[in-house]
Amino acid sequence: MTKPIMDRADIEAIIPHREPFILVDEVLEMDGEHIIAQKHVRADEYYFKGHFPEMPVMPGVLIVESMAQAGAVVALSKPENKGKIAFFAGIDKVRFKKSVFPGDTLRLEVRMTKQRGPIGFGEGKAFVEDALCASAEIMFAVGEAKKE
Repeated sequence: MTKPIMDRADIEAIIPHREPFILVDEVLEMDGEHIIAQKHVRADEYYFKGHFPEMPVMPGVLIVESMAQAGAVVALSKPENKGKIAFFAGIDKVRFKKSVFPGDTLRLEVRMTKQRGPIGFGEGKAFVEDALCASAEIMFAVGEAKKE
C-alpha cells in the first residue's frame, strides 16, 4: 500500500471543504497537473441513512464531487491559487460503471487538461481496487475566497 503524501489536515489546509462534505481523505501522488487521492467510504456516512437503507450505495453525484475535490487540491496547490477557492463550473460525459459501498476505498485519479485564466478543465476517474466506478470531464473556476 502506498503511503500518503497528504493527510486530511494537509488537504483541509488547501481546500475549504469540511465535515460532513469533505470527500478526500488522503493524497497518494500529486504533481502540478495530476493527482491520485483516496476516499475511505465509511458505513456511518450521513447519506447512507437514505441512499438506500436496505442497500447503501454512495450517490453518484458524491463520487463526482470527490473527483472535483481531488482536482481542487491540484488547482489550489499552485502558488498563484493559494488561499483561493475552486468552484465546480460544469461536468460532461459522466458515466457510472460500478456501485460504491460502505467499506470501499475510492481511488480518485484526476488530470488537469487545460486552464485559461481562472477557468480550468480536468478528466477524472474513480476506482474501487482496479474496477472503474465512474468517469467525468470536470470544469472549474478559481476565484477569491470570501473574506469575513
